[in-house]
Amino acid sequence: MVSAPRAAHEIEVTAESLQEDLARLEIQKQALERELAAVAAHLDSVQRALSALTVLMAEPSGRRAAEEPEQTKTDTPVVAPAARAVRKQSTPRQAEPAHKEKRAASSRAEADEPRSYGALTEQILEYFAGVGDAEVRARDVAAALGRDTDAGSINAVRSTLDRLVGTSRVRRAGRGLYRAQES
Repeated sequence: MVSAPRAAHEIEVTAESLQEDLARLEIQKQALERELAAVAAHLDSVQRALSALTVLMAEPSGRRAAEEPEQTKTDTPVVAPAARAVRKQSTPRQAEPAHKEKRAASSRAEADEPRSYGALTEQILEYFAGVGDAEVRARDVAAALGRDTDAGSINAVRSTLDRLVGTSRVRRAGRGLYRAQES
């Protein structure tokens, strides 16, 4: 039989081990939640892009259908395999048909108008106009705009900053640092 002091020591060692495991698992859980938020944000943007492309594919097909021979006409639109996979994943989220019809109608109207920047882009450009020549991190920009509530929002700011760097509207001052573009 195991002595009482030895059993108490084994229980303490086990408890310490479990505490370490708990701390490690909590950190892992937080990392996975952040990753899930980023994936969910990316999935949402892919779904929106696919929806817009589907609308664009549907508009010209009406004109092409009149020009195509009868043999090649089909009742179903041609959708790429990757697009089908995304559509299958997004099936539960299609509970807003009125919103999609509205988006399709507005995308036709938007195609005729010159494109303007998105609200987030405008907010970021205004922020950089206010900070002058200071070097800032994406997280600081997100906090200033009230978009630091979750990883997905911060990643949206990072993506927008990267696009602005690509169009020379903002410049990269270093790893993770951004600065207003000199006029």
